[in-house]
Amino acid sequence: MTRKLYIRPIALAESPQSEEGEAVRLGGSMVWASRFGVIVRENGKVVSRIRTSAAGISDVMASLPADLGAEAQAQWTNLRNAHAPLKCGQRTIRLDQPQVMGILNMTPDSFSDGGEFLDNPQVAGDHASAMLEAGAAIIDVGGESTRPGAAAVWEGDEIKRVVPMVERLAAMGAAISVDTRRPAVMEASLAAGAHIINDVSALRYDPRSLELAATSGAPVVLMHAPGKGENLHAGGDYADVVLDVFDWLRECRDGALAAGIAPEGIVLDPGIGFGKTLAENLALMNALPLFHALGHPLLVGASRKRMIGALSNEAPAHRRLGGSITLALRAMDAGAHILRVHDVPETVQAAHVWRGMRDAALTDFSQLPDD
Repeated sequence: MTRKLYIRPIALAESPQSEEGEAVRLGGSMVWASRFGVIVRENGKVVSRIRTSAAGISDVMASLPADLGAEAQAQWTNLRNAHAPLKCGQRTIRLDQPQVMGILNMTPDSFSDGGEFLDNPQVAGDHASAMLEAGAAIIDVGGESTRPGAAAVWEGDEIKRVVPMVERLAAMGAAISVDTRRPAVMEASLAAGAHIINDVSALRYDPRSLELAATSGAPVVLMHAPGKGENLHAGGDYADVVLDVFDWLRECRDGALAAGIAPEGIVLDPGIGFGKTLAENLALMNALPLFHALGHPLLVGASRKRMIGALSNEAPAHRRLGGSITLALRAMDAGAHILRVHDVPETVQAAHVWRGMRDAALTDFSQLPDD
């Protein structure tokens, strides 16, 4: 019998004082949770749910069997874990507020802006510079489209697409992430000045990737995708998409730790849009607070995704700004640490307004009881 436990925040608060101190800060973010669901499932089937307040969680954990009690204690600690900043060369990316990662596709066939920058390095460089000036904390450079049905790219071609732009960004002093699943591209990009490995296959595509990432010491983003080979979208068969993705990320995280990757260098991404239906993507977006229980910073990449078109009369990718901002705000409300987006100025503005409201809530003492 396989038995697993999950602690899911189910009631979020705008500030700890709104709950008279009975709330916990999720992942060191600007989001607090006051009520939680403690879920147990056996052999893939949920068998119990207990709702509890922050004050009552100790009693719930004490009532659990020893094996589940230890896991509950670990997840409860993880939920409250404040994450250290990401070190990106001379840049430090703080994770106590949402950070924006700007997307730079050096590809001919990406679903959103394929071909716009590949043969125009000056245009690509100007776009990257504009994203940095608009407030992007990180630029994510990719040389292979991962949309459904996209053709595989030879690693030599991917290096030719990515490395010159990484070198250009490094000269700007930018914090740089490289979006790749090939270790040769990772290695060449890191040598050219990249700081973060963002692997949509969670370092599973090539057996050399884990060792390379561990040896490099670079932070890594591990993203959920059901497919392991060329088609990352294949095999998306879930009993419960939220809990299955949680288990999958936990297993990949454990593999990364066993390979020698430092825990503070792991970022997790639930993989919105990868091998998931519209309903499954929506379920994951609504359940994002759960993933803090894994104990690592969260990255959410929902910008211009197909789910937005499905909910808005099949709007094409370049006309999905409103939906992208809505999903970014939902991610911020869940305590996500990094937002991977195409539309940097608009998302940064939304984050600034969101941050202003959070700051105002933290300084509002009107709800505190009188002495």
